[in-house]
Amino acid sequence: MSAIWASLVTYWPVHLLLALYTGVLVYHAWRGSRETHGLADYYVGGRSMGGVTLGLSFFATYSSTNSFVGFAGQSYEWGIAWLLLAPLTVIMSALAWRCVAPRVRIFTEELGSLTIPDFIGFRFASTPARVSAAVIVLFASFFYMIAVFKGIGTLVQAFLEIPYEGAIAVVFVIVVAYTMVGGFISVVKTDAVQGVVMIFAAVLLFTGTVRAAGGLGALAEVRASIETAHLFSWNGPLPFIYVLGVLVAGTAKFVTDPRQLSRFYALKSVEAVRAGFWTSTLAFALVYSLLVPIGLYARRIYPSGIDDTDQVVPLLLTGGDVFSPGVTAFLLLAMVAAAMSSLDSVLLVMASTAERDIAGLLGGSGAELRKTRLWVALFALIAALIALRPPGGIVTLTVLSGAVFAACFAPSVLLGLYWRRGTGVAVLASFAGGLVTLLLWPRLPIAATVHQVFPAVFLSTVLYVLTAIRAPVVESPSLDRLFSSAGKD
Repeated sequence: MSAIWASLVTYWPVHLLLALYTGVLVYHAWRGSRETHGLADYYVGGRSMGGVTLGLSFFATYSSTNSFVGFAGQSYEWGIAWLLLAPLTVIMSALAWRCVAPRVRIFTEELGSLTIPDFIGFRFASTPARVSAAVIVLFASFFYMIAVFKGIGTLVQAFLEIPYEGAIAVVFVIVVAYTMVGGFISVVKTDAVQGVVMIFAAVLLFTGTVRAAGGLGALAEVRASIETAHLFSWNGPLPFIYVLGVLVAGTAKFVTDPRQLSRFYALKSVEAVRAGFWTSTLAFALVYSLLVPIGLYARRIYPSGIDDTDQVVPLLLTGGDVFSPGVTAFLLLAMVAAAMSSLDSVLLVMASTAERDIAGLLGGSGAELRKTRLWVALFALIAALIALRPPGGIVTLTVLSGAVFAACFAPSVLLGLYWRRGTGVAVLASFAGGLVTLLLWPRLPIAATVHQVFPAVFLSTVLYVLTAIRAPVVESPSLDRLFSSAGKD
């Protein structure tokens, strides 16, 4: 308690900003609660939200402290290969909004779907596939939440000099409170504000780091140094194909992660997709072009001695000669916002999945709003407790979560939207093949060269296609009409 009090006295400007920001969250929670009248409102905002707001939310949901702490510092160790993250986020954002969003909006409204597992269950007329998908969502989401808690705990501990456990506890209380009360409407409106804050933060973080490193040309000196020249080789610290696998696993979530796809459920019309496309894609282009080189520039400021790249950005913020106190306070606020914009979304997805696709479905009573809110608190508590002793680094946990979603959901979601054939058995086969490959591949000698996401997605897709081809076409006039309607848009 004394450490927290000392932090309040010493860093009062930061705490003031955080208090004001918390006030914004409270307001959005109140508004969200007033506008929530049932499960459709709480889960997907009543399918009545605009493209700009959802575009910012799509960007903010992905761009957590995993990005501002983990992704921004990774090039310190992995070099220029990591810079490919920026164009990949732009490509995947464009792909998600152009090819996935319109069909997700049409299919889920027609099928009465509110979650990814129930979309899979309705699309393939399979309760086992729906329940299995729900279990996968919960499993993969825990890894991501733990990574976010670790990121914000590490940052707040380094800057505000309060215990790591205390930082996690504060974030836990705030994010659970406004997510439980306001649901999807509160989450998305808060995300839109957080997205704007993160855009300004990326500009300030990049310009401050570059200035401290000696200007944009500082990378030439990093490249000329014997100790760091290897960072400018595509096959430098790690084989390029392995780094590419990490990047693909991290960005495949744009088209397979339920918390990203849920934004498309909420679009008020297919016409709103265009606004969401431009808002999201431009935000990713700007922010990630600024974030991913920060680790390389940090090599000029800290030439060596950083073994954990998750510490690069915290060191930049706590180094008194890099940022002014006011800028540092704003950056810390932005990164807290980044953490919450991801935690609230993943909590809502986990809670709605647990209640609608497992407890409510198997219990036979149907999903309930009150119970969904209780799931929010329970899952946040479990993740926060595990984050006290996290099982891995931020990038590792984030990429593992993305790899699970890509390996399991790429065939059933993407092919399910574009290919009429497919059965519940095909979905279950792809789930099994993807998960088994993810678990066994790291034990093979080739695992150090080829990331597990490539063979996992390949095998799950092959199993899905082969099983679907061998099965008879399921007669469904409603699906025929749905594919016909989607093909015209």
